[in-house]
Amino acid sequence: MGARRMPARQSTRQQGSLPTVEEISAGGVIIRPASPGFEVAIIARYNRGGRLEWCLPKGHPEGTESFEEAALREVAEETGVEGAILTSLGSIEYWFTVPSHRVHKTVHHYLMEAVGGELSIENDPDHEAVDVAWVSMDSLDRTLSFPNERRIVNLARQVIDESVQSS
Repeated sequence: MGARRMPARQSTRQQGSLPTVEEISAGGVIIRPASPGFEVAIIARYNRGGRLEWCLPKGHPEGTESFEEAALREVAEETGVEGAILTSLGSIEYWFTVPSHRVHKTVHHYLMEAVGGELSIENDPDHEAVDVAWVSMDSLDRTLSFPNERRIVNLARQVIDESVQSS
């Protein structure tokens, strides 16, 4: 897989609109067995407007990291939990605007199994996460702030259900 981070690309559309910057991140749905089902480690952070948001851990690849390597590192940094990738869950894309430009962001998500560590935000180098929690997979529709991340969790649930049925 070994895909690499694409360099930020800026383009200016006609009629003086804001330039667009392409960003890529990687992260995941890291699970551990719970009764019943599974729990997922998620983080809380404040958005640019000061509102608290609960979301899946993710971040930018560094250097020559693959998306998988970046996802494992970012999940560990932001949650304190070490993971092992089980499968890809695909990517989501979204747009947002900051004062100087528009951002087109692509986030590659992976289903991960927790293999070590303890919940903590102490190793988050960006100090973006303000809280971290294990949340029942069934509660994430009510907890996660973003619909596209809820869709990723629903896909993870389908993958888990199919895996359990086939074993």
